[in-house]
Amino acid sequence: MSASEVDAVEAHGTGTTLGDPIEAQALLATYGQERPEDRPLWLGSVKSNIGHTQAAAGVAGVIKMVQAMRHGVLPASLHVDEPTPHVDWGSGAVRLLTEPVEWPDSERPRRAGVSSFGASGTNAHVILEQAPDTPEAESVPEHVGVVPWVLSARSAEALRGQAAALSGRLAEAPELTPVDVGWSLISTRSVFEHRAVVAGEGRAELVAAVEALAAGESHPDVVHATAPVPVSDAGPVLVFPGQGSQWAGMGAALLDASPVFAARVAECERALSPYVDWSLTDVLRGAEGAAEMSRVDVVQPVLWAVMVSLAAVWAGHGVKPAAVVGHSQGEIAAAVVSGALSLEDGAKVVALRSRALRKLAGGGAMASLGVGQEQAGQLLARLGDQAAAVGVAAVNGPSSTVISGPPQQVAAAVAACQEDGDRARLIDVDYASHGPQIDEIRDELLRELDGIHPNDTSAPGITFYSTVTGGRIDTATVDTAYWVTNLRDQVRFADALEAALADGHRVFIETSTHPVLTIGMQETFEHTGVEAITVPTLRRDHGDRAQLLRALAQAFVAGVDVDWTTLYPASPPPRIVELPTYAFQRERYWLDGDSGRGGDPADLGLISARHPVLAAAVELADGNGHVLTGRLSARSHAWLGEHVVADAVLVPGAALAEWALRAADEVGAGGVEELALQIPLVLPPSGGVRLQVVVGAPGDDGRRDVQVYSRPNGDADPGAAWRCHAEGVLSPPTDRADDDAAGLTGAWPPAGAEPLETEGFYERAAAAGYAYGPSFQGLRGVWQDGADVLAEVVLPEAAGEHGGFGIHPALLDAALHPALLIDQLTTGTDTETTPGQVWLPFAWNGVTLWAAEATTVRVRLSPYEQSADGERALRVTVADAVGAPVLTVDSVAMRPASADQLRAVDTRRSDSLVPPSTGPPCPSP
Repeated sequence: MSASEVDAVEAHGTGTTLGDPIEAQALLATYGQERPEDRPLWLGSVKSNIGHTQAAAGVAGVIKMVQAMRHGVLPASLHVDEPTPHVDWGSGAVRLLTEPVEWPDSERPRRAGVSSFGASGTNAHVILEQAPDTPEAESVPEHVGVVPWVLSARSAEALRGQAAALSGRLAEAPELTPVDVGWSLISTRSVFEHRAVVAGEGRAELVAAVEALAAGESHPDVVHATAPVPVSDAGPVLVFPGQGSQWAGMGAALLDASPVFAARVAECERALSPYVDWSLTDVLRGAEGAAEMSRVDVVQPVLWAVMVSLAAVWAGHGVKPAAVVGHSQGEIAAAVVSGALSLEDGAKVVALRSRALRKLAGGGAMASLGVGQEQAGQLLARLGDQAAAVGVAAVNGPSSTVISGPPQQVAAAVAACQEDGDRARLIDVDYASHGPQIDEIRDELLRELDGIHPNDTSAPGITFYSTVTGGRIDTATVDTAYWVTNLRDQVRFADALEAALADGHRVFIETSTHPVLTIGMQETFEHTGVEAITVPTLRRDHGDRAQLLRALAQAFVAGVDVDWTTLYPASPPPRIVELPTYAFQRERYWLDGDSGRGGDPADLGLISARHPVLAAAVELADGNGHVLTGRLSARSHAWLGEHVVADAVLVPGAALAEWALRAADEVGAGGVEELALQIPLVLPPSGGVRLQVVVGAPGDDGRRDVQVYSRPNGDADPGAAWRCHAEGVLSPPTDRADDDAAGLTGAWPPAGAEPLETEGFYERAAAAGYAYGPSFQGLRGVWQDGADVLAEVVLPEAAGEHGGFGIHPALLDAALHPALLIDQLTTGTDTETTPGQVWLPFAWNGVTLWAAEATTVRVRLSPYEQSADGERALRVTVADAVGAPVLTVDSVAMRPASADQLRAVDTRRSDSLVPPSTGPPCPSP
């Protein structure tokens, strides 16, 4: 390829008078020479399109050029007025992309260079070439047996989110086949620690399982770990049991379903053929005339061959052992899999040793006891001569041992163990391995097994844990004598397992036709305090592809890497289809707003007002009053942003009344005698406001004046004056008795109260101009009791913490919402629907707080007759959930306001809700 065969270059584009000419001249010299007249080198820079991307500039350029190749258009560089005069553009055929240019197909693929400069002028330059067209893939049969769908995530919540997203995608795309979905999941997704595998034969099964996973429900076709085992770098261990896992038909299904298994069984059969006169394949398939597995010289070679072949199956799916452990004759399989013995030597050991065991038939017995080694020894000692020849043949775990010896004595030990209430059973053998009876065939074994030559070392990276020594050994020692000792001495399985745990291994895969060592292994895990897991391979009467897939899934969710591609058709390969991307569990770490307590007011000569809005208070030095101060915005107090009336974010009158109550508490007043709204407090779209609640000196009668002011916060409007939103009088201190203040004790709702329909209430209120957000939607029930309206109101969680408020303004505001139903009760009409008009609390009289921080309240609204000037008034009684008084308001007057008035307030005009005749404006703070 010559330089003239590159169509375009995505320049780094330094944007400097030094860098740009250097880059352009280099491109002119490299790509701009000897080009056809109609094919100049087109020059662009992604920085003109998206801005400076720092270290990602080169990657962004690659993305841009790949997309340009796909669409056949070179995008224009933006903001290019004219080429720099510091470059001799006539020295080569290089042109700036001042407008989009078609990039047509030709006899060769499209090519583009991408430059990215680094520190000190270093330059990384790559050339991209258009990918060749690929023929449309042949369709894969939809049904290929059990199919795995593999999902993973960084958390349990995200894993359920992945399943939910996949379920949604499947619902909208019924054309997606199980094979294509499964293939896409393993081909295009990263693997994380929280894992699940969904398996099924058809789309309906798989979808149902995915939906269960998304819902956090158990399902037989889903394998996942509730709490994944900590992944260890030590790798998985293959565990090979001794005799006892056999069952008729074991391995037969895999001979047909797994080519790897069938091929390894065939190799084992050839290796056994010099020593046996029966067919391994016939035994596995249960063919007519096949050798009986009741014979020890048949069952042991067959189990050996199956275990060796199952290890090959695991390896074929990418699961290769880091270590092996073999129990009794299982060590022969372990030695072959680790590479310590050749397949031929392994076949020789298992075949000739089991044939020698036939000579011991009828002379011994073995039994499994559910007790530890020490307890087993005490049991045998207690039996005296009755069990003198019985010994502990194997220690499988802290509460799992095997004994062997003469049949009568072993039976007596089993009976004694059962009498003690412990688990005990005879094993179906008629000889006594791992005990003195083996001495009878010792010379024969040494003679028959002569010539066993172990390899110097095991396969690279595979550790051999010996159950003869109880720890890791050099596999060069597994010679003829070792295999005689293996049959004669005690099986120290628990010790070998503890050694593997100490070396960091955490996943133990029992490579057999049925798990028989699981209990002992789990007991050892608990005894050592190590968190580890066992994984079975096949199970009795479950030896097909589905069980194998489940075993792979169990290993996978335990942290083992599995090659899932081996379970999908190789030719034709499945398609990659579009699936949902990662289900990110977004969690905000930004504070929703400051609580008004960000600093210590004492540092500013103030005292804390212990209030979520009014953060500080100060007593004036001349004794003529107090000031409570704070800052307010929809960002710092998010719940306020949800109080939208006539399209304005309006601080509710309930908030101003609550601030006045807090001021009354600060100065020791009895409550709020009256508070009149002057100008609604509308929050600006951005920024916030500073607040002052000013309390005057007490008069001769103990009453105090109170005003509520605001002005824009910070530099938003530095010349703005303080604005008075409300003024009133705080009542003098008084000894209050609250025993009968609420009158809402007893049965709730009272007998005779008629329930009113509240469904859709907030939707109707929004249509009338009251767009209350979740923080203000606290109405839970409404009843009519004569002329009164009763309600049950709660403080929604969205309103945030209630601590520090006398009564949360969102709760008090919601307590007034049933007033919108009074028109319906008295006139038969719905809420007031005069276009552009809403009703606002205008004047509060006789406000007394009896108890603070209530979250669930009973409310009674008692309407007064409407005044001549159109005002409405209510008596408000608020009690807690058992009827104890919380707040009483002798009268709250409601006055209509227009949307234009609220907009005028929002734009800082002087429109007031108070008629000129009401009185003088508030004094300056």
